[in-house]
Amino acid sequence: MNATNRTVVVTGIGATTPLGGDSASTWQGLIAGRSGVRPLEQEWAAELPVRIAASAAVEPGEQLARPLARKLDRSAQFALIAAREAWADAGFEGRAGDEGNQVDPDRVGAVVASGIGGVTTLLDQYDVLREKGARRVSPHTVPMLMPNSPSANVGLEVNARAGVHSPVSACASGAEAVGYAIEMIRTGRADVVITGGTEAAIHPLPVAAFANMMAMSKNNDEPQRASRPYDTARDGFVLGEGAGIVVLESAEHARARGARIYAEALGQGLSADSHHIAQPEPTGRGIAAALQNLLDSTDLKPAEVAHLNAHATSTPQGDVAEIKALRKVLGDELDHVAISATKSMTGHLLGGAGGIETVATVLALHNRTAPPTINVDDLDPEVDADVVRGEARQLPRGTIAAVNNSFGFGGHNVVLAFRTI
Repeated sequence: MNATNRTVVVTGIGATTPLGGDSASTWQGLIAGRSGVRPLEQEWAAELPVRIAASAAVEPGEQLARPLARKLDRSAQFALIAAREAWADAGFEGRAGDEGNQVDPDRVGAVVASGIGGVTTLLDQYDVLREKGARRVSPHTVPMLMPNSPSANVGLEVNARAGVHSPVSACASGAEAVGYAIEMIRTGRADVVITGGTEAAIHPLPVAAFANMMAMSKNNDEPQRASRPYDTARDGFVLGEGAGIVVLESAEHARARGARIYAEALGQGLSADSHHIAQPEPTGRGIAAALQNLLDSTDLKPAEVAHLNAHATSTPQGDVAEIKALRKVLGDELDHVAISATKSMTGHLLGGAGGIETVATVLALHNRTAPPTINVDDLDPEVDADVVRGEARQLPRGTIAAVNNSFGFGGHNVVLAFRTI
């Protein structure tokens, strides 16, 4: 098929997060303003400077058969759980091409990203090598630790043959995956793409490394109040884990099979800061460029944007730089945008953030409700924007759009946009 610039829609949603083991419980937690951050109870955490994290609400072992789970890194387990929910939610039964599922597998793609990949498998199997010898290392180690493992396993699950991809751009990875999936459909490479992000890096080495970078909150005494985007007392992000997956389709394909449509996926805007490997560019120049790229490459108008799910990790520099960038591009229209920083509840899922925040953004549009940002007791005076605080807020009627921001170490900037349909 040579069709280009096709309309792309969201027809399925799945998630497993610190707030719940599926998308419904996750959404309920977001709307209720509930924190998923809790103390780390593992013995290894006792000696670390950071002893809190947003661990998954439901262990993947409770949702996957044991023989399968043993062959998957935790990041791939989360991805598969969320993918199964999204695939079923879109109305598909079994694999593409199976009896009862007449979707052409050659027209199905999978794009699932992770910022770090199978880090727990890598570190755990190295411990096995050192302590028990080479013969005890699992033969599944390489397929488990490779960064494309989540995408590959999701692709196998749905029988995706149009292409299986794994973009890696640190904390922007999940959003970049969704953007790549949109382009696969828009340019005619696929009719259906299952996409999103996953991460599972709650392990002593990543926790210690992030803590030593001074990137994480050390508010161990008040876990549920530790992630506080935009608050003057914010002191870093809280590490989270889980996955968020959506099913994208061409509007023509979705309507032909009578699928429920959550929203239109308008497109993506991309840029790079070229400033520092870890620090955000303080003026928000790169973020502004990504947002402008989105506006230039789609028919989205600033006045349509009613909601924004911000990257807002709760770091002193990053939160302000993002707001500066939004103001630069949207101008006075920013005053009418209801901004939610859902990492205040889920923590920061790194490469999985763009996945679960895509789910949150689409559900906000579908339900016309913006989740609150919690723990904002003293709003930073430099945050010149309408942050939804205290309780969820209804969004306007009519045709509205929402933006989802994701930025990553290395200066990666990805901005996604969705619209009611």
